[in-house]
Amino acid sequence: MTQEELFRKLIAHSKEYGFIFPSSEIYDGLSAVYDYGQMGVELKNNIKKYWWDAMTKLHDNIVGIDAAIFMHPRTWEASGHVGAFNDPLIDNRDSKKRYRADVLVEEWMARQDEKIEKEVEKARKRFGEAFDEAQFRSTAPRVLELSARREQVRLAMVAALTDNDLEALRRIIVGCEIVCPISGTRNWTEVRQFNLMFETRMGAAAHGANIVYLRPETAQGIFVNFLNVQKTGRMKIPFGIAQIGKAFRNEIVARQFIFRMREFEQMEMQFFVRPGQEIDWFNRWREVRMSWHRALGFGDEKYRFHDHDKLAHYANAATDVEFQFPFGFKEVEGVHSRTDFDLGNHQKFSGKKIQYFDPESGESYVPYVIETSIGVDRTVLQVLSAAYTEEKLDGGEERVVLRIPAAIAPVKVAVLPLVKKDGLPEVARNIVDMLKFDHNVQYDEKDSIGKRYRRQDAIGTPLCITVDHESLESRTVTIRHRDTMAQERVPMAELPRIVEELVSMRRLFERIKPL
Repeated sequence: MTQEELFRKLIAHSKEYGFIFPSSEIYDGLSAVYDYGQMGVELKNNIKKYWWDAMTKLHDNIVGIDAAIFMHPRTWEASGHVGAFNDPLIDNRDSKKRYRADVLVEEWMARQDEKIEKEVEKARKRFGEAFDEAQFRSTAPRVLELSARREQVRLAMVAALTDNDLEALRRIIVGCEIVCPISGTRNWTEVRQFNLMFETRMGAAAHGANIVYLRPETAQGIFVNFLNVQKTGRMKIPFGIAQIGKAFRNEIVARQFIFRMREFEQMEMQFFVRPGQEIDWFNRWREVRMSWHRALGFGDEKYRFHDHDKLAHYANAATDVEFQFPFGFKEVEGVHSRTDFDLGNHQKFSGKKIQYFDPESGESYVPYVIETSIGVDRTVLQVLSAAYTEEKLDGGEERVVLRIPAAIAPVKVAVLPLVKKDGLPEVARNIVDMLKFDHNVQYDEKDSIGKRYRRQDAIGTPLCITVDHESLESRTVTIRHRDTMAQERVPMAELPRIVEELVSMRRLFERIKPL
């Protein structure tokens, strides 16, 4: 099964089992907009809780806020979004499809990396245990040729993006003979800039209404509230402000399911530090955030850092945490050293003094900022992509299982009476009542026990509790574990403790590298 086929299966599975639906589907949907179903919203909320608690509970110098979506229009002038929040877009005249020019080049570079890895693997098979990979990479003519060409293109793209040279970006696409994935042709238009912000009007009368924007990021709500939080919370630098909220971008090239959408949710934390200390804090947060992802247990090799070649206008350091999706390594989180750009610009545009008085040094200054910004929807897709597994069992039977970490699984426990009679449903309902105040518990009595196990596997339920006739006498039940399908007999009275130990987020938090 190819990665593309796997991704299509994942999308179908997400809809079939109530995770994610196309928005307004009865009206043929709305491009790049999705709704979360009954399972998806539970998974999404659990991911948000995992992030929120990791920020605000594990750090006594980080607090949270919830800023409004609508903000004064001058906010977006100060942030640079009105003048510079653009994507370089290029059209293929034959397919009539539009693409981000820089993404086309990045995908070309990724293909060169794949070619290099194929050369390495062929050599590894040829030379066996005597293979010296480092020497091969530094001497093999084909590898050196591919690497040199890739680096040449990378440097040219960085220069074009830095200089906003759209014609140079187009020349790279033509020079690399990049074809449209749909038409297979190289019939490209010129590259144009497109502003991504949605704008609307606020006011009773259309002719007198003010233009406002749907926020393209949540960070600015934190910056404009810096003094409010600092003073009311008596916060001392270094400290952070966290926020989870919706953001909106008029993505022209929205694709890959929920990876890139027009309405999405962000989890952002802005960490305010003393000027001159920002790079040290940047490196520390870089490792903390990677450990948060790896604590989910999908395999360290599934993640990597990608340092930015072209820095945003506000940054002096930036890196992405990338995850290996079925469509390749892609960004799930960005860690940026934003300098004092945001607070400094808001001070300039508002005319209000936005500074921190340091009681230790006796000086006032505009703090520097380290940002961690993670997409909720991309993290949902990351979890689903890593968790989706097709297994062949003994006897030729197959099952589809979502190996979602127990702490963030939509349903923690399913309680299943073996049959719908003899008092077993009543006992099962009592167990549900015992656990439901602490966990999301599902009761299911329809179909054979085997089919019910398969349904729970498909939605990622880590534990199934089966009530059988022996339960009536011994007051014990069978716990079945999703990943191993192993079963154990336990006393009913012990269920709250056992379930809590197995599904608690504490297990995840203990794996996170401390700040």
